Amino acid sequence: MKEKRDLFQPLAFLIMIVLSLPIILGYLWLFISTFSERTYGLKPVDIDGNFGGLTLKNWSFISEPDIWLVTMNTFLLSLLMTLGVLIVSSMAGYALSRIKFRGRKTFLSLTLILHAFPSITLLIAIYFVLRFFSKIPILGLFMGYNTLGGVVLVSLALQLPLGIWLMKGFFDNVSWDIERAALIDGCSRWRTFWNIMVPQIKPGLAALSIFSFMTGWSSFLIPYTFLTSGNRAVISTYLNSMMNSDSVSIQYGVLAAVGLFQLIPILFFYTFTQKYLMKIFSGGSHGGV
Repeated sequence: MKEKRDLFQPLAFLIMIVLSLPIILGYLWLFISTFSERTYGLKPVDIDGNFGGLTLKNWSFISEPDIWLVTMNTFLLSLLMTLGVLIVSSMAGYALSRIKFRGRKTFLSLTLILHAFPSITLLIAIYFVLRFFSKIPILGLFMGYNTLGGVVLVSLALQLPLGIWLMKGFFDNVSWDIERAALIDGCSRWRTFWNIMVPQIKPGLAALSIFSFMTGWSSFLIPYTFLTSGNRAVISTYLNSMMNSDSVSIQYGVLAAVGLFQLIPILFFYTFTQKYLMKIFSGGSHGGV
């Protein structure tokens, strides 16, 4: 048995490398292109086609204020979406896990169905909802069409079904004895939730916050559809505008540099938090209806 295991591990590792090779080469090309005038495949070359042509001019966009404006918009979108998902999902997950009420199973089924809907099928309906919000005094200035708050609201709503199910799964794994002891000692339901239950699911909260932040940081479809002003763009839509410009030719080196600029925070974030992200597929998957 041990010999079979010793043979299987190198084989599995080799298969993993082969399957990952196209992705690795894609990231390698991205990195090389950001520091090259042009490339032939993975080979950096100068304007004469000779090996070399290394340059930093592709990163000159860092000195422009536009990139920092869209970076701030992307950060606000990711941060507000993450906070909203954590607050609503933890409360809803706790109620669905611990409280028996009429319509509970129906609600769980509906949230699962909503998560199955691709967001592109809801764009027209979401457009009319945001246009309606735009007509409401004061509220429409912050959460209507073509506002960052409106995009945060939509992104939050689309992320909630997954968040609620994950939080319910983590709460299901917490022993009832802990909660019963707190209630018997006189804790209110809210204090039991906040002081007793939430500390028990900190790994789940960390995993969900990481997943939500990464989703918000890389989101494209919702910001592209409902943010039409350039000063409200996020990095993904900023990249798209660079590719769709009709006035100037596409500078692929600059395009690659902006793409790597967007990717760097996610790489660092994932590198140091992947152990928490993996808990989504363990601790949060055992909840039943």
